[in-house]
Amino acid sequence: MAQGHRLRSGRFSETGRIYSITIICWQRNSLFSTLPQGRCAVQAMQGTSWQANTLCFVVMPDHVHWLLQLRDDARLSDVVQKMKSLACKRWRRLCGTNRPLWQRGFHDRALRIDDDVVAAARYIIANPLRAGLVRSVRDYSLWDAVWI
Repeated sequence: MAQGHRLRSGRFSETGRIYSITIICWQRNSLFSTLPQGRCAVQAMQGTSWQANTLCFVVMPDHVHWLLQLRDDARLSDVVQKMKSLACKRWRRLCGTNRPLWQRGFHDRALRIDDDVVAAARYIIANPLRAGLVRSVRDYSLWDAVWI
């Protein structure tokens, strides 16, 4: 059974729920290695604003972390699929290619009411530091959070 299929089993969408999403680039390639390439993912997340509130995100060279809150009647799988589709179209146009951008599926974790959402956001935003890409998150351009 493919990993993407296993990730989809048991998925549940709840209006107002906060989800931590991880989306992996095709074959874990660094397809967002430049600022313009990474902006394709950022703009795609913005393109789902009618379905979900983005609380924070970080676009890494080979994956995306996204903390979002579902709006009324939005389905998590639909929101992520829309983001992936928008990003892929922008990225392919920018790079002049037709190759895949994303792995199938995505990983999600629903945060419970007692989870510290700000701590989850800090963890997400600190990814470039842990990966050794920068010494300060201020030196990394492809992140944002509603609290900052």
